[in-house]
Amino acid sequence: MPDFAPTELIALFQRAQAAFTDRVDAVEPEQWDDEALPGWTVADLVAHLVSEALWVPPLLAGEPFDLIDGRFPDDTSDLLGDDPLTGWESAADGALAAFAQDRALLHTVHLSRGPLSAGEYIEEMTADLTVHSWDLARATHGDTELDPALVTAALVVADRLPEAGVPGLFDPPLDVPRTAPPQARLLGRYGRRG
Repeated sequence: MPDFAPTELIALFQRAQAAFTDRVDAVEPEQWDDEALPGWTVADLVAHLVSEALWVPPLLAGEPFDLIDGRFPDDTSDLLGDDPLTGWESAADGALAAFAQDRALLHTVHLSRGPLSAGEYIEEMTADLTVHSWDLARATHGDTELDPALVTAALVVADRLPEAGVPGLFDPPLDVPRTAPPQARLLGRYGRRG
C-alpha cells in the first residue's frame, strides 16, 4: 500500500479536482436532470461535491461537525446557483487552498463519525472525486477512463472500507477478481460495475 507525502496528497487532490472539473464542464444543458446515481440527478451529484468542498476550510480550521452543520445550503439549486461550473470551481478552489496551507495536513478534522487525520481526509476526498468523476462521465456519456495515478490513490482508501460497505454512503463491493484492471477493482469496491 503506497504512502504519500503531503505534497503528493495535495497534487493528487488537485488532479482529482481537475478531472472532475473537466467532466462538469462537459455536461450539456439538457443533461443536468438526467440520473447520475439512484435518487440523484447529474446536478445533485455535482452539488454533493460542491457541498463537500465547502466543508473543507472550516473542518481544517478545527471547527467541529456540529458547528458547521446547517451553515451551507442543502438544496441542489442553491449549491450550484445559475452557473454550476462556476459554483463547483469556486468551492473547489477554497478546498484546495485550505489543504495547501502550511501544515494543514497535520491537523485533525472532526467529522460526524469522529476525528480523522487531515491526511486521511484528503485521501478520502480524492477517492470520492475520482469515483464520482466516473459516475458523472457515465451519466453524461463522457470519458469514463480514470487517471491511473488517481485510481491507485483511491484504491488505498477503498481497501480501508468495511467489507459490507457503509449503509447510506457506499454500496457493498461487487465481486471483482483481484486480477481485474485497477479501475474495475476500484469501481467494484464502491459497488459499481465499470
